[in-house]
Amino acid sequence: MARDFSQRRKPQFQLPPGATDAHCHVFGPGSVFPYAPNRRYTPEDAPKEDLAALHKHLGVSRAVIVQASCHGSDNRAMLDAIASNPKIYRGVGIVGATTPPTDYPKLAQGGVRGIRFNFVRHLGGKPDLDLLETAVRRIKPLGWHVVFHVDAPDIEDLSDLILKQTVPVVIDHMGRVPAKDGVDQPPFKALLKLAEHKHVWVKVCGAERISMPPYDEAIPFARKLLEVAGDRTLWGTDFPHPNSTHEADEADLVDLVQKFAPDPAMQKMLLVDNPAKLYGFI
Repeated sequence: MARDFSQRRKPQFQLPPGATDAHCHVFGPGSVFPYAPNRRYTPEDAPKEDLAALHKHLGVSRAVIVQASCHGSDNRAMLDAIASNPKIYRGVGIVGATTPPTDYPKLAQGGVRGIRFNFVRHLGGKPDLDLLETAVRRIKPLGWHVVFHVDAPDIEDLSDLILKQTVPVVIDHMGRVPAKDGVDQPPFKALLKLAEHKHVWVKVCGAERISMPPYDEAIPFARKLLEVAGDRTLWGTDFPHPNSTHEADEADLVDLVQKFAPDPAMQKMLLVDNPAKLYGFI
């Protein structure tokens, strides 16, 4: 049975038709889709039914389901969720050293449009860069992108690696820069510099990761990213917020959108047009 969101607050901001949650997860259920033996955390089950119920509550039309590290390179839970409504779902997968080349076209048929690499320290730190190079070579003919999940202190060191990629790069959660340190902090300046490059995209989500409720500290970061790369930004809820410091209310995160982008045209670009372009929504 799906979680009941009926008693939760609805957002004041009405999402436009076609609005896309471009960063969300499904977890398990573990009895059907076991978690990876070498995982760094074990989440509470949050299956596809929960995600669909949340999106109905919020008014989200489409979604990109991002494979989380707790499932490793076993993408079955994500693929199963996409298969439940392939017109409105796309996915970002995780591949491993043992993922055969023949799996990439199969993932594409299942709705996957990118692969994710974790550089975040509490999730294991720097991945196998040889695997990254091999994977990018395999996804390029498929028209996919690569997602970099990074810690703020590492953005400068990773800039050269990001810039040399031959496919689009998406950086998660505004680079996880701590909002309390302000927009003049060196990691955020490095992120803005990266965002000037036409193959670099940034997700203006994760406000609950870089600040605390009501998340107003995150607003200037999102606005600057939208100024620099408005046509290469994405937004998402990050439901169900793995490894979070507090329980986030997704209605708060939806209401932030109009603070990030007061102009309706920019809202549509962020929520509808950009994800449609990158993920092939029709």
